[in-house]
Amino acid sequence: MTVNVDLSTLKRVKNSVIGNPTAKAAYAKDENFILKLVECITNPLPYLESSQGSQDDIRIEAAHVVSSLSYGSTDALKSLLTANAHQAFVYAISNLQPTDQPALKAAFARALKALGSALADVVGPSQMGIHDYPVDLQEDARNALDYLFEVEVLDIYLPHLVDSSQQTVISIAQLLASALRSQPYRAAVSEWLPQAERHKEVKGKRGWEKTDTANPLARQGGWVAKELVSYLNKKDSKLQEAALSALASLAKENPSVASKLAKSVDQPSPLNVILSLCKSRLTDLQVAACLCATSIIRSGIPSYVSAEQPTAKAAAMTVIHSMNNLISSDLDVRTRTKACFVLCHLVSDDKDLCQLAYERGSLNQLADLVKSITPSEPNVQWDEDEPESQACLREAAFTTIASIALFDNDIRCEITDNLRLIPYIQASLTHRHVGVRYSACQCARALSRAVAVLRTNIVDTGLGLAVYRIFLKEDEDKRVTYAASAVVCNLVNDFSPLRSTLLEKGVIPRLVHLLHSGDPGFRLNALWTFKNLLYKSSTEVKRQVMEGLGWHELSCLLMDSDLSVQEQAFHVVRHLADGEEGIEMVFVEMGEQVLLGSLSIALESENENVVCQAVCVLGNLANSMARQDSILTHPRILSALRNCLVDAKVEVRRPAASCILELVRANPHSRELYEAGIDSTLRHICEHSSGLSGSPTTRLAIGFQMGAEDDREVKEKCREALQWLEHGSDML
Repeated sequence: MTVNVDLSTLKRVKNSVIGNPTAKAAYAKDENFILKLVECITNPLPYLESSQGSQDDIRIEAAHVVSSLSYGSTDALKSLLTANAHQAFVYAISNLQPTDQPALKAAFARALKALGSALADVVGPSQMGIHDYPVDLQEDARNALDYLFEVEVLDIYLPHLVDSSQQTVISIAQLLASALRSQPYRAAVSEWLPQAERHKEVKGKRGWEKTDTANPLARQGGWVAKELVSYLNKKDSKLQEAALSALASLAKENPSVASKLAKSVDQPSPLNVILSLCKSRLTDLQVAACLCATSIIRSGIPSYVSAEQPTAKAAAMTVIHSMNNLISSDLDVRTRTKACFVLCHLVSDDKDLCQLAYERGSLNQLADLVKSITPSEPNVQWDEDEPESQACLREAAFTTIASIALFDNDIRCEITDNLRLIPYIQASLTHRHVGVRYSACQCARALSRAVAVLRTNIVDTGLGLAVYRIFLKEDEDKRVTYAASAVVCNLVNDFSPLRSTLLEKGVIPRLVHLLHSGDPGFRLNALWTFKNLLYKSSTEVKRQVMEGLGWHELSCLLMDSDLSVQEQAFHVVRHLADGEEGIEMVFVEMGEQVLLGSLSIALESENENVVCQAVCVLGNLANSMARQDSILTHPRILSALRNCLVDAKVEVRRPAASCILELVRANPHSRELYEAGIDSTLRHICEHSSGLSGSPTTRLAIGFQMGAEDDREVKEKCREALQWLEHGSDML
């Protein structure tokens, strides 16, 4: 369709696209209309003749239309990017004059916020739940978002955080809240200063001064953080909410800002003010405050739930209590979804906070929520008309449950035995909404980490095989397959009743397929699963795995550019070489030169996890009397092993000491051991190890590099190895 642009048309289009995806899609396809729409922002004169209104009226209505089109339509966003709408608004804001009406500034700021938010949603990571966006749009969206955080562009719109128009201030704060998704962006905004302040800082700063001394704003988290904090005590709840949301995004994973917000500077800390707002009767304000407090707790306060940090623990409890109340309320679905994700952000990957949430009843509230909106039949026919918002709520609840259950077996058993959530998890594996399937797999992954649960509930209910069927699906969403692969990784452990079943059902070919997929996550999970499958396995299983994986492929993985892949590949070899028969298999199939050559390189790796696995492999190989001579005569291995005994972390030194002891015990008069300096190193360790504490700091301070040892196990093995070297056959 072709649309002639004038003021009345713009008003009509604005009204027609609000909440109307069909209308948005129609206008998005009209590239000529989109180009004219964006031109209205920078040059409204051509569209003024047929309009009854001013240039500003045209620009305001065009900005409103752009704001509406930006939401919920990737086609519209693509057309707006093609027309460089984001640059047009930055240019328009740069040319605003003090005499311009507040409505014009507010309209421009709102449109820029809408565009920035839409771009950030496409680029990710998602702030709440998982979403789908066209891959072909992501690069253009990322370039546009990068543009918005260039210093020259920040100079244009960030000063409007102190604009006389409160609506403009709110929009700029909301832009930051939505668009600050990565550390480079957060750093750019937190370090930004108005141009006048920058000139003052350069002129007044002396070389010996610290940043905080030269720039007092740094003590408050930067200029932007200071201005946002100043709005927390305002009477306007929308302004407070926008400021809190912006601070939450700015402080997330940003200790330099978060720590400042947690400290007091001549008055109560911003965190104290934020915690008081966590108890607000205004729900949206309460959620924003809790999200902001969560970012500060997780990024700015060390040991946040320990006895030494009672204030931090109280802060976490405030958030948990507030979110529990919202989750268990009869408020709208959107609010309860946000509450779930705020709680998830608070406890994610932190054992102590997970335990605190469990003790405060969060799990019970989440379980009640899941049961109230989810059928429990394993083969349920889902309601095709279920609102997407309810599916998002279920996703949020399952995601939070999975986070709380990640570390503790008692919590997992509570989920399975008392709350009896497995039927709801299993039913959700077939939901059409990808986020529900993904979060259900995450719950299964958390539960499958418990031996007792894996041996009973997961097998008896059929949840394990249900996840495995998801894992096998070729047309499944990659994120769901990835989550399912993490579950399968647990299902093939040596204590799992499903190990032999999954072998019969073709787990090895599927893992090989994922290993060759080119996706880093799939490759790593596939290797991790092979590692678990081989642990304490029979020779038959080892041969079955290697027929699928391939010895040449494994040799290549030992030299992979991805160090995480290298680590897991060596762990695979470690489990293959468990026992005399396995050691011989590895030497024969890989070849002595390839095997020991890869090990010698890995022992000198800068990645200590790779070194640790390589030392463990060597320790296994050293158990074979028939192969010790190959190890001793290798030109690089013994010197690298000696260095591991001196310069590495204790997780490396222990297997290194065990390996050396095994070699020395069988070969006490070996010339190669002396030439590699093993004897002098052992002697040095034994002579300089008395009276050392176990503190890593102390170890570094009094002789880490000179061979001092503080670990009892390492010391004992080194002492025994030295005795074998010095006394030889007399030790028998």
